[in-house]
Amino acid sequence: MDSTEPRKLEISYVPMIEYSQAWDMQKESVRAIDAGERPERLILLQHPPTYTIGSQNHPEHLLLNAEQLREEGISLFEIDRGGDITYHGPGQLVGYPLLRIGEQGRVDLHGYLRSLEQVIIDYLATFGIEGGRKPEYTGVWVGDVKICAIGVKFNKSRTRKGFLTSHGFAFNIREGIAEEGFRGIIPCGIAEYGVTSLEECTGRRFEIEEVAAELVPHFLNRFPYDGIVSDWEKALAEQ
Repeated sequence: MDSTEPRKLEISYVPMIEYSQAWDMQKESVRAIDAGERPERLILLQHPPTYTIGSQNHPEHLLLNAEQLREEGISLFEIDRGGDITYHGPGQLVGYPLLRIGEQGRVDLHGYLRSLEQVIIDYLATFGIEGGRKPEYTGVWVGDVKICAIGVKFNKSRTRKGFLTSHGFAFNIREGIAEEGFRGIIPCGIAEYGVTSLEECTGRRFEIEEVAAELVPHFLNRFPYDGIVSDWEKALAEQ
């Protein structure tokens, strides 16, 4: 956040949406935000089982062939965010912050990534969980297992200085998500470490919408906005 003008954030939660629909929604939202047609957004949602391959483009980290993907009911997309391959699926909270950064000429792309990680670290701390980082990787870790993957794109603004962010974080909530989806890939190309979830770390059960609501104040603490427009109820009603 580097503008002196009042900033509003539109916050949405969508219980389930196909990856292709959400990707189109991101691209259209980035265009509209850049054109001044709508506020910046934080979209929180879940996807059906999906693998996405980022710009590092290592298809060998996908361990299933096309027939196996069909049998498992998992979609596959090569997309325009940074990073390697990851999994999205039910029981995971995905967040897409679509924000303007660097308008005043101070562009700290790594700082943006660290702030996203810190949102999850702050939230984990409320349960007494010590989330952390590994210097060579993005994302949030609990010990040697990853609980949240992060991959973003910085879209050059066409109307002003700076960038608009898209894509974001994938926060594992439900127990068993590793066996359900991550077993078919080498997550983020990192073979030596595994993945975990909030439920496995706490021994509690969580509703994804509950986590989304609890996470929002932590996001606003790291990305402060003067005004908040929430279409949470509208997004729920439209599903």
